[in-house]
Amino acid sequence: MNRTWIIVGATSSMARAFARKVAEDGCHVLLAGRDLADMKRTKKDCELRGAPSAYAVMFDARKPGTFDEICVKAAVQDGEINVAVFVGSMPEQSAIDTDPTLIDGTIQDSFTGPAQLLHRLAPLMEERGCGTVIGVGSVAGDRGRLSNYVYGSAKAGFHTYLAGLRNRLGRSGVHVVTVKPGFVDTAMTWGIEGMFLVAAPESVADDLLKAVKKKRNTIYTPWFWRYIMLIICHVPEFIFKKLKI
Repeated sequence: MNRTWIIVGATSSMARAFARKVAEDGCHVLLAGRDLADMKRTKKDCELRGAPSAYAVMFDARKPGTFDEICVKAAVQDGEINVAVFVGSMPEQSAIDTDPTLIDGTIQDSFTGPAQLLHRLAPLMEERGCGTVIGVGSVAGDRGRLSNYVYGSAKAGFHTYLAGLRNRLGRSGVHVVTVKPGFVDTAMTWGIEGMFLVAAPESVADDLLKAVKKKRNTIYTPWFWRYIMLIICHVPEFIFKKLKI
């Protein structure tokens, strides 16, 4: 069976690493993001690595009109349709505190835009009765923290959406994986103070593919973030609200 991976937010380091791996596995690749020049380089790389076909199309989470081409191309692809969503934006919380209008864009990039696209692709995946959705959230969505609670709230909303989508699509043979990365070496995290245990995008991509193969519902990557967040989520609120994290 032909397999296609639609990779949304394809200019992120994690997305590029993931695209390379699925191309090597013989999958068709549809790259979607804002930087066409960057994606065209990844497209050529995927073709050299074995993708039977590769495309690069514009996607902007804040512009639903850009979703049309993705849906059209998905519909004409034969076989299994899979989607991996890497989209998100994380302005500094201090910038948001100064300019609250930044909240809308953060939520559109990190939650509502990707959710709208997935909702448009869901009927096609249900009809075909197979495939996988990978939704990349964040450990920031597990608890509101002083340092990034707007971004965290957007990702928390995305996590809940993915859980509901998993319930819906699972009834027709489509699996949904929620991914909660910790610190990963990407443009979003460059220059942020206090970073530790930073993962390579390639290792995250490996974890995603393992989760798909094992049909995991929710994963933390790297794995130890499950236990870090377990501790953080169990700190009593009267203590937690005094912490600067």
